Amino acid sequence: MDGFSPEANAQLNDFFARTRTHVGRKVAVFDGDGTVVGQVPHYLADECLFAFAREHPDRKRDVIARMVTQSNVSLPYVQDRVHFFAGETVQDQRALGERCFRSWYRGKLFEPMRQLIARLHANGFEVWIITASPEALYQGFLARELGLPVTRVVGVKSVVRQGRLTDEIVPPVPQDEGKLAAIETFVQATPLLAGGNSRGDKEMIEASQGLRLIVNPDEIVAPDQTQSMADYARTQGWLVVRIRDVAEPGFPAVTSKEFGVRQNKAHPVP
Repeated sequence: MDGFSPEANAQLNDFFARTRTHVGRKVAVFDGDGTVVGQVPHYLADECLFAFAREHPDRKRDVIARMVTQSNVSLPYVQDRVHFFAGETVQDQRALGERCFRSWYRGKLFEPMRQLIARLHANGFEVWIITASPEALYQGFLARELGLPVTRVVGVKSVVRQGRLTDEIVPPVPQDEGKLAAIETFVQATPLLAGGNSRGDKEMIEASQGLRLIVNPDEIVAPDQTQSMADYARTQGWLVVRIRDVAEPGFPAVTSKEFGVRQNKAHPVP
């Protein structure tokens, strides 16, 4: 895969050789933001949501007021994204995600990950995306760009009635240990490869019975941890890869500039 180191490609070649004759379902699962598509300076879900909120200032002010006081990786926050968009049609949500992707994120899809997913498909793998972002918002562009059925893009789900998204969230919510629960509930197979980018993907990555991959893990030790995610990954023998993820010139950054939500850490290498 262009963009991966020779060492990473060697490990991937070994993985494909070892799984060539695997009997049964061959499943690979990946996180979305920061793993297959860039998240700097903001998650697509947030930049899309806050741009929509700016255009519709009277829409669900109470939800926006809550969100700007919460951690953008907390369970209440990812659920409030769904609450904000409740009432929209599934088709309109997919179309909104497409517009946000085309406007700001098309160049942020990680090409080495696209190549890896294509190679997984060529080797008979089912590939699933397990994301803590609103499901309908991500299904259209990720399914098209990565060659997936829309049903293999699993995000925070809500009950749909008469074609419209509701406030009723379908568990499990794929955040932290909920990602593992989502694999068990919706994928219903043990992955041979699992990839993510953060502490929130740890349980999902460790569910893999084969290769465990992490993209751009933090080198900084979080206040509630004893080692960085990068150090943890290395001690556990995970495959660590680095992909450039920075804020490009002209990116609107409505999320931080107008609503004060923190920016995600940049990864300027390689």
